[in-house]
This record gives sequence, C-alpha cells and structure tokens, in this order.
Amino acid sequence: MTSTEEKATIEIDLPDDSFVQMIKKIGGPNIQSCYQCGTCSGSCPAGARTNYLVRGIIRKALLGLKEQCISAKELWYCTTCYTCTDRCPQDVKPTDVIKAIRNIAVAEGYMLVPHQKTAQKVLQAGHAVPLDSESWQNLREKVGLERVPPNASRYPEAIEELRKIAKKTGFDRLVAEKEEK
Repeated sequence: MTSTEEKATIEIDLPDDSFVQMIKKIGGPNIQSCYQCGTCSGSCPAGARTNYLVRGIIRKALLGLKEQCISAKELWYCTTCYTCTDRCPQDVKPTDVIKAIRNIAVAEGYMLVPHQKTAQKVLQAGHAVPLDSESWQNLREKVGLERVPPNASRYPEAIEELRKIAKKTGFDRLVAEKEEK
C-alpha cells in the first residue's frame, strides 16, 4: 500500500544502541544483520492490506527510535505467519524481532485494546475464544463434538494456574483495563 502522505523527517545525531541491545536480548538476536532489502515487507500478507511495514519497524529500531516503535499501532498488525522469517536472506528472523518489540511495548504499557481484551479473556476463561455458553455447548454436542473444547476452559484448575502465573509475572497488571495509548 503506497501512501501519498508526507512523512515527518526523522532527525537523530547518533542512534541509541540500547534499544537494539534490548531487542537482541529479548528475542531478536539477529536484528543487526538486516540490510533493509525489503523482502520482509514485500512478502507480508498483513502489509499487503494495511500500512504495516516490517522493514520500517526494524529500521526505526536500528536507529534507536524506541518510542516510535513501541507506540506504533502497526506493531500489532503482524499475524506471526513467519513468511518474512522464511524468506529473509539475512536470517534476521523479523517475526521474532517484532515479538521482542511487542514484549517491550507491553512492559511499557503499550498494547492495542483488542489484544488486551484477548489476554483478559484467557485469564478469565482459560482460552481466548471460550465456547462456554449453553448455546455453544449444545451446538457442539449436536454436531458430535464434546460440549466443552479440549482446552484450559475445560479444567478450572488449569485456569487457576494461568492466573497464578499471570499474577506472579505481573502479566495480569499489564493487561488490566486501562485506556488505549
């Protein structure tokens, strides 16, 4: 998708390497191998339908533009299909880089509301899409499936374990109701 909007010029004296080091440590160890060939963006199914450019986020990260990366709504457009990772000629593993940046973003309070609500649903019901209503259970039974799907929502003790892990790691606070940044 091409934009005719004029983009603001980014002015920096020296790139802040601390953001790159953080990404490398969290899960994107090959980020500095990126030479901006564009294969990731060119092969991205999400990028074909939105303004999401994997290459752009990686470039901003390499320039140390942490705030611009972690606050970008486009960061959450990645579906983690791994097409970019499969095709990257430099083994940058762009999907892992995006996930690392997302982890940093969440830790600093940035998350799109739909993602936040999905995480809340997992903590509440044990699954992102619980089929726990009577009508869903009846429909599942009618088509020959077990009334409750074989996921954590079937096991209250598993849901409680998820909640304990979320509390111990602070994830419950990260996904708590708050206004979108």
